[in-house]
Amino acid sequence: MRRMFQFMGAALLLGLVIAVGVMARAAGVKTETVEFKSGDDTISAFLAEPAAPGKYPGLVVIHEWWGLSDWVKEQAEKFAEHGYVALAVDLYRGKVATDASTAHELMRGMPQDRAVRDLQAGFAYLAGRPDVNANKIGDVGWCMGGGLALQLAIHQPKLAACIVNYGALPTDPNDIAQIFAPVVGNFGAEDHGITPDDVKAFESSMQKRGRFISVKIYPGAGHGFENPINGAGYRPEAAADAWKRSIDFLNALFKEPAKAK
Repeated sequence: MRRMFQFMGAALLLGLVIAVGVMARAAGVKTETVEFKSGDDTISAFLAEPAAPGKYPGLVVIHEWWGLSDWVKEQAEKFAEHGYVALAVDLYRGKVATDASTAHELMRGMPQDRAVRDLQAGFAYLAGRPDVNANKIGDVGWCMGGGLALQLAIHQPKLAACIVNYGALPTDPNDIAQIFAPVVGNFGAEDHGITPDDVKAFESSMQKRGRFISVKIYPGAGHGFENPINGAGYRPEAAADAWKRSIDFLNALFKEPAKAK
């Protein structure tokens, strides 16, 4: 009987610790769905922000070809936990794919100019918020969203940082010349769509223009290696390292100079 009570006490204590941890995370981050104008359209986005009052860097979060999935929302929350106002724009207007065929159809049905316009609207929304430092807004994307992160960098000269995770890379010299934001890229060595040669060519083009770029190509990783939904293609160690590279890049760019004052 005494052992049973000891076991019950330990279980209750463990439950309390878990509950406190969940409450602490919930208390540290606020989330909501917001709406704003993109041209004549009203679009929505998932917003994750630190709960404590203050002025924070902003981040446009750009989803994969799956759409604004729970995984992308989780990434936005993770950035908010690190002190960023993260806005995940819904480029598919409420649709989310659960299989590759549907994801392909949704991606093909999304005009790229409209997507860039939506992301520009998201940038403007963040810049207009009183809790966002308008001079410290970056973007991050995966897969389709990685390519669009670079497209926003091309079309938005005030973008202050760009993180591309296995996204399509621009090859037009005129487009590359318009990228002024520092760029960090994470890619897979086994990616047959965005090959290591493609990555190195883009890196060289950026360097020739005196732009900041830092890329890493992960051995044994293919396309989509950061998302567990990709099953056998998921590489947890590479994903964790890519996340660390991303958050370290943002913190060094947006936070360390402020601490030094």
